[in-house]
Amino acid sequence: MTSSAAGAGRVLGSLRSAEGKGVVRIAARFDTGIDDLWSAITSPGRLSCWHGQVAGELLTGGEFRLNLEADGWEGTGRVEACEPPRRLLVTSRESDESWRRGQGAEPFDQTIEATLTADGDETDLVIEVRGLPLDKIAFYGAGWQIHAENLAAYLAGRERDDSDARWEELVPAYQALAGEVR
Repeated sequence: MTSSAAGAGRVLGSLRSAEGKGVVRIAARFDTGIDDLWSAITSPGRLSCWHGQVAGELLTGGEFRLNLEADGWEGTGRVEACEPPRRLLVTSRESDESWRRGQGAEPFDQTIEATLTADGDETDLVIEVRGLPLDKIAFYGAGWQIHAENLAAYLAGRERDDSDARWEELVPAYQALAGEVR
């Protein structure tokens, strides 16, 4: 992310509801070209450096497995649309086994859409996650912001921040935003 977006207290996301489900929208600008950012979000080898282990096909109609070790989340997904280097749309669902080990919401289908827009040597990324439980939307907002910050750290060649500490910083701000969601 550019230095203006990387402030410790800065909230990159917004929260809303649609059809009774939560929606998280994260918007950030990255100091890299669109092709590099596209590769970072669609190449399994690069995804494992900042997000999680992915196995499968990340092409339209492809199915994949995802393991987010830091979150203890395992699940499956399907690529609904893949329009390099501008748009990726996937649906995913946590496995029952993963859910039983964790503390989150019962498994549900979520839709994740990433849209990239080039702006000179930088790229704007908007991630919108739909279908989330409204009562836990603040936690998903904080989590998706941490994912975006991990991506920025990876692209800049830096170590990730302490996710637990970052979580503690972000959750109150997202809880305040969640209080306004109907």
